Formats: sequence, structure tokens, C-alpha cells
Amino acid sequence: MKHSVSLTIAPSRVLRGKHIIPELLATIRCHKILTIGGKRAYQLVLPLLQDLDITVSEPIAECSEVVLDRLQKDVEQNQPSLIMAMGGGKVMDSAKLIADRNQLPIVTIPTSGATCAAWTALSNVYTPEGAFAYDVPLTKCPDYLVMDYELLATAPVPTLIAGIGDAIAKWYEASVSSGDSDATLVISAVQSARVLRDILLQKSKAALEQPGSLVWQEVIDGTIVMAGVIGGLGGAQCRTVAAHAVHNGLTHLPQSHSKLHGEKVAYGILVQLRLEEFQGNQLAATARHQLLQFYREIGLPTNLTDLGLGDISLAELSKVAEIACNPRSDIHRLPFLVSPEQLQAAMVSTTAPLVLRA
Repeated sequence: MKHSVSLTIAPSRVLRGKHIIPELLATIRCHKILTIGGKRAYQLVLPLLQDLDITVSEPIAECSEVVLDRLQKDVEQNQPSLIMAMGGGKVMDSAKLIADRNQLPIVTIPTSGATCAAWTALSNVYTPEGAFAYDVPLTKCPDYLVMDYELLATAPVPTLIAGIGDAIAKWYEASVSSGDSDATLVISAVQSARVLRDILLQKSKAALEQPGSLVWQEVIDGTIVMAGVIGGLGGAQCRTVAAHAVHNGLTHLPQSHSKLHGEKVAYGILVQLRLEEFQGNQLAATARHQLLQFYREIGLPTNLTDLGLGDISLAELSKVAEIACNPRSDIHRLPFLVSPEQLQAAMVSTTAPLVLRA
């Protein structure tokens, strides 16, 4: 007997446009709503939600077990019929996971283009200190995604730069992790990742110079929608490899927490390509040099110094490499073995070798 496969490709409905919150209100007015968000998101969105039955949870900055426990108590105390998430990636991850655990519908309202978290059926959980702990596949994507371009345009420019770094990783990771799969949906996901890479390479500079413009909207659609579709179509075969593994390791250094998720992932792409170069892959060398030029053009980090880690010690670097190479790490989706020592060498040579303090 064949087992069925459930695909979590996309939200049930995606609403895109400017000043579109009123259209959302007409859909959810009958619900008792628990809002989960960050401080900035609350300031921007809550004034637009008039005449709704809303309970506002305490603003959050981290998706951790401590926060999830508090949100679970909010659900049990208030008995909402709908979760509404507004904010960035960690808000989305927290709200999606709570909605999934309680089998509640969820509306996501991203306030930046920094990640595709408002789209995906996946939550990343961190320690209270901000170190990556584990990820959780969810039973479905959000029920309703609201992309209000006026709202998204209020985000600081570095958030979109980080989103570009996170989204462009789809190609470099999916093209490796998919292997020689001939599955139609995996092929579609990988080719979509290639198209997304090309769009971002061509349009990112103009988008960052013209917030709110049509080209800016196209890049926002790339970082949220296309990036989400790729993960949905390709599943685990088209998600994360070494770039995200490096990110996960870096989060265990407190001094890295000032940098955004996508900035660390973007650096991780360069590390992954360097690892491929160590295997004699000259195409990886060409790709790395292309990305170095692109990163410098839009302001993504090219090395540890750019991440504020120029004085990282050998012990700290070793810690990052050990975590990134743990047996359950996605770095092992690479088609070759990687040791912590090899990873350390790749991390310090994305542009030029660094002198490490003992």
C-alpha cells in the first residue's frame, strides 16, 4: 500500500497590495484574535485593526521555549479562534508554532522582506540567549498572508539586504541538496531558485535605491513569495545546506547577534562555495567571486570582519565549526564529507585569510 505525501507549498490565500488591511478586516471580523508581534509591528499595525476582538500578547524578540510557553498560556487563558502574527521572522516562527500546536488558523503580516517566514510551514527555535536550537516542520503554511507594500516599505533598508542574502541562498543550497533528483517538483523548485538568484542579482541594487517602487516590490516578492514557494515545492531536499549550518553555528557567539539572519546566511554561502572549491570545483570559485562583487555592491558581509567577528579566537571559531558540523547538521547534505577543521579553513578564507588570536 502506498503512503500519501502531504505538500505544504503555500498559504491558503495571499493578499498583496497597498493599504490592504481593510480587506483583511472584513475577512476576520468574526474571530476572537490573539495577536503576536514585536514592538515596532504593534505600533504600525494595531492602530489599523479597528473594532476587532483582539488580545495583544506581550511583544517578543525571540522564538524560544520560554516565549512559546508564555504564548501557550495566552492561548489557554484567552481561547482565541485565530492567531495573527505581525513582525519579523522570529515573531512568525513563534506564532506559527503556537498556532500549529493548538490547531488554530493563522494570519501572517510581515513588516519587512528579511525572510520568507511569513510563508513557510517551518519554525526555527532558539535559546533565550539567541542561539539556534532546532527547527520544527509544521502541518501547514499560514492560512492567510497579507503583504502590504506600504507597511513593508517602512522597514529599515538593512532588513531587505538581509532578505536578499537569505533568498539568494536558495539556489546555492537547493542546487546541491537536491542531488540528481528527477522528481518534477524538486526540479521545479531548483529551477525557480535559479530564476530567483538571477532576479536578485539583476534587480537588488535598483530596489534598494528605490524603496516602494515597482522593482522594489518585485524584490520583496522574491524574498517572501518566491523563496517560500521554493521550499514548499522542493521540501527538505531544497532547503538548507552549509550556508544555514554556518548561520546556526554563528548564533552561538553572542557577538554575532547584532547581525540579521540573512546576513549570516549570505556569509555562509561564501563558506559553502569555498568548501566546494576545496573539492576542486572551479565553478564554485567563479560563483564565489561573482557573489563577492554583488555583496559589496549592496552591503552584504563578505567575511568574518564584516560580521563584526574580525577578532574571533581560535576557540570560538572551533566552537562554531563543531556546532555547524554536528551529526544532525544540514551541512551533511553536501555531496562530500566536511570536518570542523575544513570548515574553519573555509570560514577564514572567503575573501582573504585572517590572523586569529589564540
